[in-house]
Amino acid sequence: MRNRRRLSSLVVSGICLLGLVGCNTVPREDYDAAVAESSQLRSDLAGARERLASANNRSQGLEQDLLMAQSELDRAIAAGTTGFEGIDGTTISSRGADVVVGVAGDVLFDSGKTSLKQSSKSTLDRIAGVLASQYAGRAIRVEGYTDSDPIRKSAWKTNERLSAERAMSVEAYLVTRGINNDSVYSAAFGSSHPRGSKAQSRRVEIVIIQ
Repeated sequence: MRNRRRLSSLVVSGICLLGLVGCNTVPREDYDAAVAESSQLRSDLAGARERLASANNRSQGLEQDLLMAQSELDRAIAAGTTGFEGIDGTTISSRGADVVVGVAGDVLFDSGKTSLKQSSKSTLDRIAGVLASQYAGRAIRVEGYTDSDPIRKSAWKTNERLSAERAMSVEAYLVTRGINNDSVYSAAFGSSHPRGSKAQSRRVEIVIIQ
């Protein structure tokens, strides 16, 4: 009798154990899906690492190209071969790998005005000629600057607005001289970037973007 009770107890325990194992068994299709997802994630991670390495290589290459362009521009400025040398009222400098042609505001405009002086057009004509012949296809930003004196006798209420109108006047004139309208745009900085004197601060800079 005792042996029968022990046998019955073992049978019941076995049934319970089988039931427990059955409850914890992952269906085959779920297991296969998890394995496939894990494999895909590993593949995606490997691909992301390859793309990151490639991007880093390209970035290093671009940095080297930029340094070379800066060095070449500095040599051209030192040698006087940018094409802008000898144009009255201009200065030539670099900003990174960009060529910056500065034109004195007093060469271009009367005090407080935004219409170009007639005498300034020969200067801009020569600049436009060099842009077309040596820098075709490059983007050009025309930047306007003023001194810090408050405006008292002008149609423009702020130096920022005055610098904007002057930059747009130069931009519009360059377009009439054959510069592609889609490649040139203007920007205004008012008195935010002063130079050594008020006369030097009043300027327009034509930036040829690398």
